[in-house]
Amino acid sequence: MEEESIREASNEVCREFKTLIDERDLDSLKQLQLLILGRLQDSNAVLSHFNENSENCFAEVSADFSRNTRLLKSMKLDLDYIFQKLSSMKAKILATYPDAFPDGSAKEVLDRRPDLEMP
Repeated sequence: MEEESIREASNEVCREFKTLIDERDLDSLKQLQLLILGRLQDSNAVLSHFNENSENCFAEVSADFSRNTRLLKSMKLDLDYIFQKLSSMKAKILATYPDAFPDGSAKEVLDRRPDLEMP
């Protein structure tokens, strides 16, 4: 008995809600939702394609980038070694021949190169 009265009350509330909303408005909302859904699906497909393409490009470039990074680090080590050797050779020449650098370039030469590893 109580369930039946609850069911009747529910049905009455549903009928009242249906009278508040026009059927054409609901159809219009459904159409708009379907249109938005289609656009979102298209956007999702485009973004998925872009992500796949980006992943492929990164895979192609990644090995070259790693190799070139190792090469640059090796070159930096070589240049640092050359700089140290030149500084020590200059110090030895200056010790042996004090007038070898008369223009004042014999002063302590500071390494003025920028540190590329610092941000």
